[in-house]
Amino acid sequence: ATLPRKESAVKQETESLHGSSGKLTGSTSSLNKLSVQSSGNRRSQSSSLLDMGNMSASDLDVADRTKFDKIFEQVLSELEPLCLAEQDFISKFFKLQQHQSTSGTTTNEVEEMDGVAFSRSYSSGVPQTVSSEKDMIRQMMTKIFRCIEPELNNLIALGDKIDSFNSLYMLVKMSHHVWTAQNVDPASFLSTTLGNVLVTVKRNFDKCISNQMKQMDEVKISKKSKVGILPFVAEFEEFAALAESIFKNAERRGDLDKAYIKLIRAVFDSVEKVANESQKTPRDVVMMENFHHIFATLSRLKISCLEAEKKEAKQKYTDHLQSYVIYSLGQPLEKLNHFFEGVEARVAQGIREEEVSYQLAFNKQELRKVIKEYPGKEVKKGLDNLYKKVDKHLCEEENLLQVVWHSMQDEFIRQYKHFEGLIARCYPGSGITMEFTIQDILDYCSSIAQSH
Repeated sequence: ATLPRKESAVKQETESLHGSSGKLTGSTSSLNKLSVQSSGNRRSQSSSLLDMGNMSASDLDVADRTKFDKIFEQVLSELEPLCLAEQDFISKFFKLQQHQSTSGTTTNEVEEMDGVAFSRSYSSGVPQTVSSEKDMIRQMMTKIFRCIEPELNNLIALGDKIDSFNSLYMLVKMSHHVWTAQNVDPASFLSTTLGNVLVTVKRNFDKCISNQMKQMDEVKISKKSKVGILPFVAEFEEFAALAESIFKNAERRGDLDKAYIKLIRAVFDSVEKVANESQKTPRDVVMMENFHHIFATLSRLKISCLEAEKKEAKQKYTDHLQSYVIYSLGQPLEKLNHFFEGVEARVAQGIREEEVSYQLAFNKQELRKVIKEYPGKEVKKGLDNLYKKVDKHLCEEENLLQVVWHSMQDEFIRQYKHFEGLIARCYPGSGITMEFTIQDILDYCSSIAQSH
């Protein structure tokens, strides 16, 4: 059993208190068993909650988070009916909450049982207020079950020690049980006790969120290896997936949504920070891979309060993919790119397109010279080196190599068509063409991708 023997006695006694007529048939003997015991006797009858509070994290299967969830739920589920039954017994046995319709004064008599003073009221004309009777019941319940709150706190501390993510389970479970208890009686011992414990659980949940944000600020990346998916990005995915399974239809969904907003902004800011500090991996790659991962996570989990952040992550991924592709493609055909950038600069300065060829640095002879440096064989070699370089930049777990390569192929073809257009407009009738075709580009890219 997960409850102390003294609490089990309460359960057994309350079940024997009522006959078929619903009248009390028990005696005060159970109170003798349930009264506060000496510290030595209490130690000899320590509850399983206290035993669990003394356990180390290795005593439980840390990998299986649902195991702790089941233990926590079992404790709360067994505790509720026990407390409610004992409260009902006290109310009936001491004839409390039964003088509301009588008039006259009341006489208080103090009875002492096993060293515990209980106040008993007798009617003599003045109505006994409901609030004072409830206070009396709560005081007696506190005397009997004074160990519950500290031992629940022990269990909560153990769960937090095993895994801080256990605070998610505990917040949902405890909130539900508090809500249930308050619906029965908002001022009851059970409602008050669970409410106090809920404050601790919420504090642990907030601490879990704060610790994740702190870890993001303190993250260090290796200067010798590529960055890849940052640890806090993967941890956010784990947290969100777990939270969505736990908080589905939960009363405390609002607390989770607030935590999501704080966490996702911290994730975004930290990815930017790491990308700016990265030395081994290009900034665009760090941004592209991590925001792709974030976008994929938010798309899969469909978290409504993060819809705007999902769109933002997609935009950042797309922008940095394009930026990385354009920057990388400027290298294999570097001289050709520089030549046509010069042509466009002259046109921007006001020189008519068909007159560019009369500029000494951009005449037909200079154009032919640059084009000859890039025969098909050299283009393929440049693309092959580019593929190897991209492969070194990208991480395996995000699997974006073929996506990036396909984007590079499309961008290369777009640039090729742009170069052809400039030649046609600025060197009309010259008969000058590139030494490779669009089909050659497609063949080169396909062959390179298949060979690696």
